[in-house]
Amino acid sequence: MGGPSGPFFGLDLTWFTMMVYREDQAEIDVLGAPLELPCGVVLPNRLVKAAMSDSLGDGQGSPTDGQLRLYERWLDGGAALAIIGEVQVDARYPEKPGNLVLDGSASEPDLRRLAGLGGGNRGHLWPQLGHAGALAHQPISHPAGPSALDVEGLTCTELSRVDVEELPATYANAARRALDAGFTGVEVHAGHGFLLSQFLSPLFNHRIDRYGGSIESRCRILLDIVHRVRAETGAGFAIGVKINATDQLEGGLTEVDALAAIELLGQTSVDVIDISGGTYFPGAASSSDRVSAGPYFADFARNARTVTGSALMLSGGVKTRRQAAQLVADGAVDLVGLARTMVLDPALASTWLGPDSTDPDFPAFVSPPTGGVTAWYTMRMTAIAEDREQSFNPTLAEAVAEYDSRDAHRVAGWKAKFRPAPPAGQ
Repeated sequence: MGGPSGPFFGLDLTWFTMMVYREDQAEIDVLGAPLELPCGVVLPNRLVKAAMSDSLGDGQGSPTDGQLRLYERWLDGGAALAIIGEVQVDARYPEKPGNLVLDGSASEPDLRRLAGLGGGNRGHLWPQLGHAGALAHQPISHPAGPSALDVEGLTCTELSRVDVEELPATYANAARRALDAGFTGVEVHAGHGFLLSQFLSPLFNHRIDRYGGSIESRCRILLDIVHRVRAETGAGFAIGVKINATDQLEGGLTEVDALAAIELLGQTSVDVIDISGGTYFPGAASSSDRVSAGPYFADFARNARTVTGSALMLSGGVKTRRQAAQLVADGAVDLVGLARTMVLDPALASTWLGPDSTDPDFPAFVSPPTGGVTAWYTMRMTAIAEDREQSFNPTLAEAVAEYDSRDAHRVAGWKAKFRPAPPAGQ
């Protein structure tokens, strides 16, 4: 018994090849379409390097050559936008001593060099404006959040009413410095358990003044910040906000309240709402460390679409071009945020928008220690910044040791530069 005849088999193969080509081209067309934001900023495609704490600052709040090279790699790799993670608006409350600081203390020439990487033939580059609050790095800070807490692994004082009312000006001043340096936008960080996320979460926020209680009150400071940033930077400057779909903690921000917050944000002049989730609360597993397959929070994003007309971005768990294209094609989001996926392949955007697309292979970690996976990806960013990612292959233990050692080494320099203030209220 013979198999299919040559011509018949050839025709079948040609049909199959054409169908694959059409499917590939459809994904490229969807992801390669430009997006104009309400402020007028045009993103050349739908693939964004989502914010991550790269820990590549000089330990005193300024950029380094390695940090510039890292973002150059992502922008040269075709990202429509790269977001610089954890750029602090207040040096008293940093997430880590490798963060940049936009309070006037950083080197202005180096900030301008960093901002100058965006635009032209590349995508845009925005700093993510953050304040760690209760999660500020204890060796260089006196952590303070919406409410005083004393639980296992986390102790903080409460920000006074005056402290809270100063926050909009603090964020606006940082945004103005970003504009003056040449950045085309900023992302306000209200996710992952840092200060503005803490205000949104009833687990952190026990206030009885106008900033606590209902979701409308817990969201008040975030809305005030967005309004003040817009007033300071003008209509042509892009403003994004990263917000949690859920804290993934018992007693934390619920999806119902998160949707209410997004509806309120959509009534402001915000350009992009970046949906993510999870928290760096001590001992909590981050969303990206979970075993479940991504994308994370896609169903939430579809629900968010029903309460706001703002541009939406989803950051979390997108690992393949097909997943990314489907999210945009079915209208769930307008932009796809890629963090670890783009750390595995800095040129991923160009790869996915080209004819020979491949998806990155994710490493498998067996029983990783808390924070171990994050440390591994952070040290891989260092390798990318030094153009040696091809030889990067540490164990998790080695990555954690190097990550912790680098932070510990920077503590003295940070303290010498910023001289941490006494605890809030004192």
